[in-house]
Amino acid sequence: MSRLGNIGGRLHRGEISLDFVGRQKTWYAISGLILVVSIVSLLTLGLNFGVEFKGGTVFQFPTKPGVTTSDARDAVKAAGVVKEDPIVQKTGTGWRVQTESLSSTDVTKVQDSVQQRLHLAKVDDVSPQSVGASWGKDVSQKAIEGLLVFLVAIIIYLSIAFEWRMAVGAIIALAHDILITVGVYSLVQFEVTPSSVVGLLTILGYSLYDTVVVFDKVRENTRSLTTSNTMTYSQAANLAVNQTLVRSINTTVIALLPVAGLLFIGAGVLGAGTLKDLALVLFVGMLAGAYSSIFIATPIVADLQERQEKYRTLAKRVAAKANSAKRKAKPEVEVAELPEDDVQDEGEASSVGAGVRVVQNGPRQQPRRGASKGRPSGKKKR
Repeated sequence: MSRLGNIGGRLHRGEISLDFVGRQKTWYAISGLILVVSIVSLLTLGLNFGVEFKGGTVFQFPTKPGVTTSDARDAVKAAGVVKEDPIVQKTGTGWRVQTESLSSTDVTKVQDSVQQRLHLAKVDDVSPQSVGASWGKDVSQKAIEGLLVFLVAIIIYLSIAFEWRMAVGAIIALAHDILITVGVYSLVQFEVTPSSVVGLLTILGYSLYDTVVVFDKVRENTRSLTTSNTMTYSQAANLAVNQTLVRSINTTVIALLPVAGLLFIGAGVLGAGTLKDLALVLFVGMLAGAYSSIFIATPIVADLQERQEKYRTLAKRVAAKANSAKRKAKPEVEVAELPEDDVQDEGEASSVGAGVRVVQNGPRQQPRRGASKGRPSGKKKR
């Protein structure tokens, strides 16, 4: 068996355990810090919406050896009609340059400028496209409506299949994942496109799947918990997280490998800029979803459950049982007052001159009497 498989088996049997639920304040603090950074970034930097959301004109043209991103940008700006700094992306066969909305006359000037400065064969090699902002607004509205329907359906399903406290934990974890992912988009200023919206909705299903797997194990471990008096709800929930930990790690790593290939190899190395919109949201969302299902969702459920009277009573019984076991494990001792001149028996310990003798419990031996004062030594009278 592999080392990871051996660790997974020991975690499942409870031979070793990582305290996820008991250290919930630490995880809450880490998530709170990340969320604060995300919110501050959204309020200050905002999101870099693509042309589909804010409208504009897009020029696509082929590339030639030696042409850089700066060359493509300068070729567009040389027309003298672009006021804002254009956004340049390298595609598989050329360049994609996004500007503000331009008139037909200005579009023609940009085509001529790009064709001359980059030495293209003809003006028609520069393909313009005007996009209105209304299309992006429709996409955003439909996405928000779909998200709300999705959240309501999840709350209803989890409340029926599990209970409402688990539904609350799952929804908080989903909100946690969405906010972190959007915050990262704001920090790195990647362009928000319809592909980003699709990826954002995709990670919700992934995050929820991992959370439900952990919740199912929690339900199994706590089914007859109040009659056993062996562990509290938090301890049983923590055991469930440990039992599914290796599975969650394996699932996350396997899911992240192709996404990392799209993000770092496709977009970073090969320069396929159109891939990064989808790859970044999937990569960040999957990481956040794996983290929240282990460190956020389950501790929240445990906190909510421990507020119930039956689980508070259970915690008291488990603590009393543990204290009783500790007392039985300690050897009992007796302290007896003795005269200072008493003889120390074998197996007994006394403090010199203090008149105190500590006797360990066990078979008691009769003290051996030696010569005492006032009694002559010799044979007894018959």
